[in-house]
Amino acid sequence: MREYMLCLFAAAAVTYFLTPPVRALAIRWGIIAPVRDRDVHDTPTPRLGGLAMAGGLLAGLLLASKLPMMSAVFDGSTTIVALLSGAAIIVMLGIVDDKWGLDAPTKLAGQVLAAGVMAFQGVAIIWLPIGGTFVLDPLTSVLLTVIVVVVSINAINFVDGLDGLAAGIVAVAAGAFFVYAYVLSVELGLQRATLATLVSVVLVGMGLGFLPNNLFPARIFMGDTGSMLLGLLLAAATITLSGQVDPSALSSGVFLPTLLPLILPFAVMALPLVDLVLAVIRRTRAGRNPFAPDKRHLHHRLLEMGHSQRRAVSLMYAWTALIAGAALAVAFFPLIYAGVGTAIGVLIVVFLVTRTSAVSGEGKVEPQNRRIGRIG
Repeated sequence: MREYMLCLFAAAAVTYFLTPPVRALAIRWGIIAPVRDRDVHDTPTPRLGGLAMAGGLLAGLLLASKLPMMSAVFDGSTTIVALLSGAAIIVMLGIVDDKWGLDAPTKLAGQVLAAGVMAFQGVAIIWLPIGGTFVLDPLTSVLLTVIVVVVSINAINFVDGLDGLAAGIVAVAAGAFFVYAYVLSVELGLQRATLATLVSVVLVGMGLGFLPNNLFPARIFMGDTGSMLLGLLLAAATITLSGQVDPSALSSGVFLPTLLPLILPFAVMALPLVDLVLAVIRRTRAGRNPFAPDKRHLHHRLLEMGHSQRRAVSLMYAWTALIAGAALAVAFFPLIYAGVGTAIGVLIVVFLVTRTSAVSGEGKVEPQNRRIGRIG
């Protein structure tokens, strides 16, 4: 655990200290998020924060390469090269999009390229835990991997609509994923789970390191550079755990090997995935492009209910933690205890969602930044 915590702190520290210079660079290059009708913020705000996150990723992986526990991931393995190749493509795509803005087909093509590069180099879904172990042929493996990565990228991109929302949700989700992957990798000795454990803990560090500058009122946005990078890494962690760890290698006891490798990835990403599906259905029914932006995402609806930005973001964190925690509870505890705990959690979160505080003024939608018309 100590070595993984070192990687987390390295990713968090580098991300945190790189964010101010990246912000200055974004201002100098004119990479500024303008104020649009669909946005919540009312002051032009620098974006490109994902570049600082990329630095955190490199720092976490570099430190991990020097630690004995993770040596097997780096020694003669192509998976790290595959991961970094995909990340490099997505970061370059994000920078171009943050600066000039890309149309949806171009962005989708870049995402497919990044996912394909990873898949062809080894970060791919090899089998599915269906009826024991269902081995995929190479073409199906690559195609399914690309679909999972592209969906994950766009799910995180869609949910990135309030200060601190995407970074916090990914940190919570990756934290839950880390717990399960760590048990498989360290406690059960499944070497294939090591990369998933490492990527998950580095993702937590990247999110925590970025949040101090991204929480309301945000001094910088992660931009598509950040949201697409987080989505790609979360997908990579999912793939290297659920798609490459043989379910038959797991104990038939508390880990529910037949079901949990399928349940957990959906659980940790449930909120972004639901938001993505609802957005596609909503826009398609209206005869619009599924990627055309609007103000009907889940976080927008929380604001319409009267919640402040801070409270809406906290509630989204709580839902993510509840769903991911429920999946973990099923893994580690008897089903009756997991069910009761989840039910209590649902009641608490539902109560908080339906309750606004007139006394504290939390029902008032806050402006993004009180320094109107000024970036500094």
